[in-house]
Amino acid sequence: MTQIVGSVLVRNEDIFVERAVRNVADFCDRIHAVDHVSSDRTWEILRALAVELDHLDVRRSRNSADAHRLLAPYAGTETWVIGVDGDELYDPQGLARLRAQLLDGVHADAFRVKAHVLNCDELDEAGGAAWGWLAPPSRPITKLFNFGAVEAWPESPEPLQTGHVAFTEGYEWESRHDLAEETSWDTDPLRCLHVCFVRRSTLDTDGASRKNLDESREFDRGLFGTFKRLVRKPPRATHVVELERQGKDWKREWYARGERVRIDARPFFGAS
Repeated sequence: MTQIVGSVLVRNEDIFVERAVRNVADFCDRIHAVDHVSSDRTWEILRALAVELDHLDVRRSRNSADAHRLLAPYAGTETWVIGVDGDELYDPQGLARLRAQLLDGVHADAFRVKAHVLNCDELDEAGGAAWGWLAPPSRPITKLFNFGAVEAWPESPEPLQTGHVAFTEGYEWESRHDLAEETSWDTDPLRCLHVCFVRRSTLDTDGASRKNLDESREFDRGLFGTFKRLVRKPPRATHVVELERQGKDWKREWYARGERVRIDARPFFGAS
């Protein structure tokens, strides 16, 4: 039978991490959550959730690649894997519709599924409103992958990002369905509120300044990883280097395209 697995890798996301996990809890048959040695309350929140949710497996690791290694055994099985970052809030009611579709075999001919995203820079949770930029035209960040389309996906420095994927015949990286082409923001079952420009940790002073793993290259936060970074400057992501060369902020260039809009944020916070 088809199953759906959640993959969560977080570090210092204590403001939204509980909501991010709860919103996908009913969608997933199993959730693997890895705390990348947070220094805020993220790990405490995950442990408390694991007591409540018996299908949530939580662990703490200094090496972000461990989060992807947990997914490797699902290759070649009837499994969909959704990647959920600590700043990604999905619509639970939409996911309920999508779950039924996936279990019925919809999208089985695709390796990955993309969808609408609102890259949020202002949030009024009490008033049920969010402002930001939609994808499209901004870059989509949804990560929903069909592991039945691969024979192996053994390594990636962070879940579902890169690595050498051995595809089953008939599939490739660009075997994808884009729900943004078939639905509107209001009807997309995989729509996501991406709170990337707002404060996400009680340790943050603002929402836009923190580096992601691809920028910091701090995939391994152990002694060996620190030694490697001191001895040999790790290569930086090509897209970041190129945009900086042009004097641009990559985050704004990717996530803030088009018109700034307001959406009803209530479905992402447990209200209709």
